[in-house]
Amino acid sequence: MTKTKFQLSRWQHMLALGFGAGLAPRAPGTFGTLVAIPFVIALAALGLVWYLVFLLAGTVLGIYICGKTARDVGEHDHGAIVWDEIIGYALTMLLVPVSVQSLLIGFLLFRFFDILKPWPIRWLDRRIHGGLGIMLDDLMAAVPAWLILQLLLYYQLLS
Repeated sequence: MTKTKFQLSRWQHMLALGFGAGLAPRAPGTFGTLVAIPFVIALAALGLVWYLVFLLAGTVLGIYICGKTARDVGEHDHGAIVWDEIIGYALTMLLVPVSVQSLLIGFLLFRFFDILKPWPIRWLDRRIHGGLGIMLDDLMAAVPAWLILQLLLYYQLLS
């Protein structure tokens, strides 16, 4: 059996692997999502415009770097590729006031939907390949997580 060869010296691999977090021996997606927390905190402090710029640029960049890294190692959506989790969690936390509670609940909701992949997420994941497919399933997992967070905020169940 051959071992997947990532090259952290290549900027595309470094970003796609969440600065190395994706190389965690267990639960690389969870570790990749943890990397997103400082980004979310900093972006929330910078304001909505910068947050949206990050999401848009991070998504476009992610399509490229995730696709390139997957091609370089010869495996579609290798578990170590976690840039999609970083952007997915950032989308989950869009317009959510930052607190320990909101970060934790957003984290758990995003991971739940990312792991479970309910319809149509799983359907998309199986049909759309390349960098777009890698990014899209996590962006789609962020949508129900974001909606639940917004409902919790609306009903004042989240501080």
